[in-house]
Amino acid sequence: MSTIRRQSIISSVIVYGGFALGFLNTILFTKWFTPDQYGLIGMFLAMANVMYSFANLGMQNYIYKFYPYYNDNLSVRENDMMSWALLTSFLGFLLVMAGGLAFKDLVVQKYEAQSADFVKYYYWTFLFGFGLTFFSLLEAFAWQLKKSVFTTYLREGQFRLFTLILILLSFAGILKSFDVFIKIYAFTYIFTALILLIYLIVKQKLYFNFSPSRVSRKFFKKIVTQASLVWSGTLVYNISTYFAQFVIAAVVPGGLAFVGVYNLAYNIASLMQAPQRVIIAAAIAPLSQAWKDKDYGKLNRIYHRSSINQLIFSVGMFILIWINFTDGVLTFHLKNTYLDARYVFLFIGLMRIIDMGTGLNSQLIATSTFWRFDFFTGITLVVLTLPLNYVLAKKFGVIGPAIADLVTFTIYNGIRCVFLYVKFKMQPFTFKSLYTLILGLAGYFVCHLLFEPYHGFPGLFLRSIVFIGIFGGGVLGLSLSEDIIPVWKTVRKRMGR
Repeated sequence: MSTIRRQSIISSVIVYGGFALGFLNTILFTKWFTPDQYGLIGMFLAMANVMYSFANLGMQNYIYKFYPYYNDNLSVRENDMMSWALLTSFLGFLLVMAGGLAFKDLVVQKYEAQSADFVKYYYWTFLFGFGLTFFSLLEAFAWQLKKSVFTTYLREGQFRLFTLILILLSFAGILKSFDVFIKIYAFTYIFTALILLIYLIVKQKLYFNFSPSRVSRKFFKKIVTQASLVWSGTLVYNISTYFAQFVIAAVVPGGLAFVGVYNLAYNIASLMQAPQRVIIAAAIAPLSQAWKDKDYGKLNRIYHRSSINQLIFSVGMFILIWINFTDGVLTFHLKNTYLDARYVFLFIGLMRIIDMGTGLNSQLIATSTFWRFDFFTGITLVVLTLPLNYVLAKKFGVIGPAIADLVTFTIYNGIRCVFLYVKFKMQPFTFKSLYTLILGLAGYFVCHLLFEPYHGFPGLFLRSIVFIGIFGGGVLGLSLSEDIIPVWKTVRKRMGR
C-alpha cells in the first residue's frame, strides 16, 4: 500500500490545488457569465464524456487488464498495445462523428426550444470530445507506468488553468465575445492530450508499432471479448452518469440556465471525489498485478482501505459544504438563481458518499476475470436511470435527476458489493465505517446549533474550523484510517512535534 499511499498523497495535493482553480473558475463563471453560458459549458463536458464512452471501444479497460502481460513479455519498443488502442479509438471516434451528423436533426428538434445555444455550438462539442477521448487513453497507459501524479496534474490542474486563462482573457476584453471563448474552449482537452503525448514520447515510454506482437496474437480473442463487453458496460454507465444534463436541457423550462444550476451543484460535489480519483489512478496497476498473481490478500486490503479512506473524505467534505452552501452563494455574490443548487447538491452529494464508501468495487471487477459483470450491472443502471431521470425531471424540475441518480447509483453499487462478497467473500465495510458516519453527523449538529445565526465570512470560518476540528480530531483519535495516521505522524515529525 505504500506506493498507492505515496502517489495518492501527492496526487491529492495536486487535485485539491486543481479544485481550488476549479472553484475560482466556477466563481468567475457564475459572476461574469450568464447561467445559460455556464450551462453550455456543462453540456460540453457531458457531450465529451458520452462521446469518449462510445469512441474508446473498450480500449481503456484493455490497457488496464492486459498491460501486465505486455510489460512482462515485451520490450518497450516491441509493445504494440497503445498503437492498437489509439488506432481503434480513432476509428471509434469517426463512427461517433458519423452518428453525430446523422442525428443532428433530432438534436435540433429536442433542444432548439429550451437550449438553442447547445444546437448552435453542437459541432464544436466534437472537438472537445476528441481531446478527452485521446487524453483518457494516454492517461490509462500512464497510470500503468505509475505516472499518475503527472496525469493528475494535467487533468485536474492544467485543464483548469487553460480554462482560467480563457475566462480572464474574456473578462479583459481580449476575447471579444462568448462565441470566441467557447470555440477556443473546445480545443482545451486537445492541448492537454498533446502535452501528455509529447511527455510519453520524450520519456521513451511510448513507441508506435503496428506489427502485431506475440502477446496481441495470443490474447486476441480474449482482448476482443473483454473490450467489447466492458466497453458496453462502461458506455451505459457514462450515459447514466451524464444523462441528467441532457434531460434538463431538453425538458425543464429554462433549459441551459438550469443545466448551469445543476452544473454548479455537480462541480461542488466533485470536491468530494478527489480521493477517489487519485486512489483509482494509483491502484489500477497494483490491482491488475494482484489479480494476475492471484494475491487475494492484497486485493482485500486495497478494497478495505479504499473504502474507509474515501468514506472519511466524502463524509467530511459533504458536511463541510452542506453547512456552508447558502452562505457561500450569498457571500461570494453569485446570482440568486444558484441558490436552487443547494438541494441538487444534497442528493448528488449523498450519491457520492455511497459511491465512494463502497470502495473500488468497479475497478476490482473490471481488472478481474469477471469483467463481464460490468456489462450486466451497466445495463441494469441505464434501464433504471433513463426513465427515472426523465419522469422526475418532468415532475420536480432540476432536482428530479439528482434524486433519480441517488436511487439508481445506490442500487448499482449495492449489486456490485453483493457480487464481490458472494464470489470472493470481500466486502468494504467495518465498524469504522459506522463510526465515520456518526462522527460526521455529530460535527454537523454541533456546528448547526452553535453557528446557525452567523453569516458571511465569520459564519463560513466558524462553522468550517469547528467542524474540521471535530471531524478531523475524531478521525485521528479513533484511528479510523491506517493510511491517514502515518501521514499525520510524518506531518508532526516535520513540524518538530
